[in-house]
Amino acid sequence: MLSGRDIEQLAPGVAAWLERDASPEAVRHALTAHLPPEPLRRPAAFLAHRLTDALPPPSTRPVRTDPLQNCDLCDHAFRAPEPGLCRACRTAPRTHASPL
Repeated sequence: MLSGRDIEQLAPGVAAWLERDASPEAVRHALTAHLPPEPLRRPAAFLAHRLTDALPPPSTRPVRTDPLQNCDLCDHAFRAPEPGLCRACRTAPRTHASPL
């Protein structure tokens, strides 16, 4: 069992894995695979060690950050390379006339 404080201290290590494109399943496997048979005295320290020791290399995938746009129909902010409709308005059935 981990305390709330333990979880708060481990969260940045998990975030580092996710920022490096590791899947949640990969993080789970790194933390729970091949646990020692005897009970752990300091489980949070053990997990912190695993998070830092097995941290995957940084992602080489380029980071693309599109600018914020406002949806032409609902004025909702969304990221896209060009102005237009947000995902909700693009996929919603058209029940009213579009201003486009």
